[in-house]
Amino acid sequence: MSTAQQVPDILSPEFAADPYPAYRVMRETAPLLWHEATKSYIVSRYEDVERVFKDKAGEFTTDNYAWQLEPVHGRTILQMSGREHAVRRALVAPAFRGSDLEQKFLPVIERNSRELIDVFRHKGSADLVDDYATRFPVNVIADMLGLDKADHPRFHRWYTAVIAFLGNLAGDPEVTAAGERTRVEFAEYMLPIIRERRENPGDDLLSVLCSAEVDGVRMSDEDIKAFCSLLLAAGGETTDKAIAGIFANLLAHPDQLAAVRADRSLIPRAFAETLRYTPPVHMIMRQSATEVTLSGGSIPAGATVTCLIGAANRDERRYADPDRFDIFREDLATTKAFSAAADHLAFALGRHFCVGALLAKAEVEIGMNQLLDAMPDVRLADDFRPAEQGVFTRGVQSLPVRFTPVQG
Repeated sequence: MSTAQQVPDILSPEFAADPYPAYRVMRETAPLLWHEATKSYIVSRYEDVERVFKDKAGEFTTDNYAWQLEPVHGRTILQMSGREHAVRRALVAPAFRGSDLEQKFLPVIERNSRELIDVFRHKGSADLVDDYATRFPVNVIADMLGLDKADHPRFHRWYTAVIAFLGNLAGDPEVTAAGERTRVEFAEYMLPIIRERRENPGDDLLSVLCSAEVDGVRMSDEDIKAFCSLLLAAGGETTDKAIAGIFANLLAHPDQLAAVRADRSLIPRAFAETLRYTPPVHMIMRQSATEVTLSGGSIPAGATVTCLIGAANRDERRYADPDRFDIFREDLATTKAFSAAADHLAFALGRHFCVGALLAKAEVEIGMNQLLDAMPDVRLADDFRPAEQGVFTRGVQSLPVRFTPVQG
């Protein structure tokens, strides 16, 4: 097994600036890497990350979330296993698929997207990150939960602090403190609302969570608070970065942008390829339950395993010409891309596959359609070159565009 001296360090400025060359070196020369600073084993090849996520043999757990997530969210569904996990997932999953999603939440998504675009549609310019992507998914989630969208600045501050905590690989104490403070502030905000919603239920998602019951089990106030915290952070940060990423990738490939503009049924392809090429989440951790042998060596029981999604999704053993953005590639099945059978790894796989994948797909399809309608000749602002930032989560920080306003 390799040690960190031979490959670029994931905590180095060079890695943060552009991790993809480092990922290639890891896959080729150090597919299993002990990383001393994070006390974790890093895996980078597609077959290994897929195996960890699918976990058919019960070799990996989410016990790492006790220290990674619980300090900011409380105990969430991600930490649970067995019947406890199955029951909690059965309580929350119906809202994110099928008729509930279509009947209740598609109008919410459409309205929130339109309200944001209305602010800039007549201006001929916008920053698709600041003016749209960072606001849209958080507004949708707040609306779904029946929370006051006027509290958006607080929601955004909270989820930004949570994501910083999760990505605090270097152990900055100020980042840790800000994340832990968020847990207290969010509880003070949410718990009174949850109690009030139990007394006076409406038709919003929070009321559904308060009344849902499976096998005689209902969610506690703490369960619901933790799930809402997770939903805001996971649903906000990831969809935010995905929407910005799709536009950044398409604007860099004008022929593919033209194809999507002309045929909107290609939007799911553009989303799936963006999830592969520039995933919003670049690493997810698991914990080994037993000794496991992967490419490059063995991992002992009880070890933290850092799965590099950003590396696995560009593995030349799995994808042809993986460093090329191509919405027409034949080795990525769009029909499966938003299910637990996906052949990219951006939503994880197996029993902890992202419960919000179809919500994200609905947001992206509606949002992109409305944006392309409002900005048919959208182009990057003069001389602007989008740059990704981030290590744990990664995306473009700004995306200024110009367009001819559509009359009407």
